[in-house]
Amino acid sequence: MAKNWEAVYEKWLNFENLDVSLKADLEAIKSDPKKLEDAFYQELTFGTGGIRGVLGPGTNRMNIYTVRKAVNGLAKHLLEHVVNAKQRGVAIAYDSRYMSQEFAIEAAKVLGSYGIRASVFSSLRPTPVLSYAVRYLSAAAGIMITASHNPPEYNGLKVYNEEGGQILLEEAEQITAAIQATGDELLVPVRDQKELEDEQLLRWIGEEVDRAYLEHLQGITKMEPSVLEEEKDLKIVYTPLHGTGTNLVSRGFAQLNFPHVTLVEEQTVADPEFSTVESPNPEEHQAFKLAIEYGEKVDADILLATDPDADRLGAAVKNKDGEYVVLTGNQLGSLLLDYILSHSDMNVYRNARMIKTVVTTEFGRAIADSYGVETIETLTGFKYIAEKIANFQSTGETFMFGYEESYGYLASGFTRDKDAVQASMLAAEMAYYWKSQGKSVLDALETLFEKHGYFLEGLTSLKLEGKEGSEQIAYIMEEIRERPMKEIAGMKVVTVENYVTSERTDVATGDVEIINLPKENMMKFILEDQAWVCFRPSGTEPKIKYYYGVCGNSNEDSAEKLQSIKEALDAVIAGILEK
Repeated sequence: MAKNWEAVYEKWLNFENLDVSLKADLEAIKSDPKKLEDAFYQELTFGTGGIRGVLGPGTNRMNIYTVRKAVNGLAKHLLEHVVNAKQRGVAIAYDSRYMSQEFAIEAAKVLGSYGIRASVFSSLRPTPVLSYAVRYLSAAAGIMITASHNPPEYNGLKVYNEEGGQILLEEAEQITAAIQATGDELLVPVRDQKELEDEQLLRWIGEEVDRAYLEHLQGITKMEPSVLEEEKDLKIVYTPLHGTGTNLVSRGFAQLNFPHVTLVEEQTVADPEFSTVESPNPEEHQAFKLAIEYGEKVDADILLATDPDADRLGAAVKNKDGEYVVLTGNQLGSLLLDYILSHSDMNVYRNARMIKTVVTTEFGRAIADSYGVETIETLTGFKYIAEKIANFQSTGETFMFGYEESYGYLASGFTRDKDAVQASMLAAEMAYYWKSQGKSVLDALETLFEKHGYFLEGLTSLKLEGKEGSEQIAYIMEEIRERPMKEIAGMKVVTVENYVTSERTDVATGDVEIINLPKENMMKFILEDQAWVCFRPSGTEPKIKYYYGVCGNSNEDSAEKLQSIKEALDAVIAGILEK
């Protein structure tokens, strides 16, 4: 933590070699103490796999100096903990955001000062391709410059371990310690770019990794060879939301012989302002506005949208009235799971595993159970799913599918992070299969509901920015932990799960069992009638999130139950904030 923000601000302001544009930005806010304090009162936290923040000057902002400091910590960690780190090097990719390519090069310049080779993609790439590249190149680590689906003023840096997954808690703690030991972010050593290129300590990656990735991508299909070879009459509209997905998603569709793909042209432009959407987030329905217009023109069967770094996928399909309905992440994930299991060899079911997070729908568990496939639950974050996949190499278990409610899916472990390119292929394939059966995707979803129950979920995100917001989020979580609820919306709490203490408590008996997951600032309440709620602060944004799920006898029944829970939780949070 920067203890005296005024002193840190003065140090930056008086630094002789301060980047010219950052110096101008500092001058522009020098008469606004609140903005200055927010920029300097702390250092960007190395949280969920890396750093993420608003672009600008200051220790609490994304800029070349905070990037250098983070990468300096990573370099020290690699040299101490990873075998042959210098020779194996670090794979680096970046998305379409402001400063993404510049930050990628800055990362290479810091690594080069330690003699660690950086292999940097020559143009923007999706996050899953970076995950794949780490393993393909046998790199010691990976860096992805992205802020995923955050607003345009954000950027971030995600770190991947040698398995191609986002770094885990122990690795993050080691890197954090190395970052904190770095000292002055303004004085981190860097090498000259041209020198590094001449010495092969900075090399540029072209098409080689893409081609290898696409070979693996074709291997995930569940279609019979005869079906694979024929041209398919499914009409697809695809948008990359101004991000990185266009090239590989388009080539993937071509491999599977989906010729009727319409791109949302305005959104194929890699635009850091994301100028045609309020937010480049496929979780939000407004992101589909242009795709729906295109869909209506070409009578599309399915609309697909990937977020800027193409690790999340949203989908919309037609209802009986011919209107496009945006599926939730839980619904799309459950449909993909059922498609994969129904098209898999029954002999693999015994050792097969489906992985989901603790805040992902229970619908998936019900579907997996019906095939005799075991469900494994992890903490929120795809890095934990990736960790399980890596463990399967020694346990003999078979990974079938992993997903989380926030539109992240993975069908094959050749990448070790959520992969919207993979998911786009499977979503199109699944829609084509149901069309060939004379059914829509919503017909298939209704059949699953009738069989397993009408599962429905909701999420409320409360944004609380700045220093005061951080304190409010901490206070809310403390209140919920210290005074756990006994009933919510008239439904009794059956079990309380405290992930800080790793304890699961049976409310009726008081019996306690250990939760065998890493500790996390999260509270989950299991209610009667298969309902549940969960509270957790976001790892990447200044938000507290509360998730809730129900299982009713009909869509209407579930919607009513869900609304009652939402209103009850809103009242609880409002009451805590009033204190």
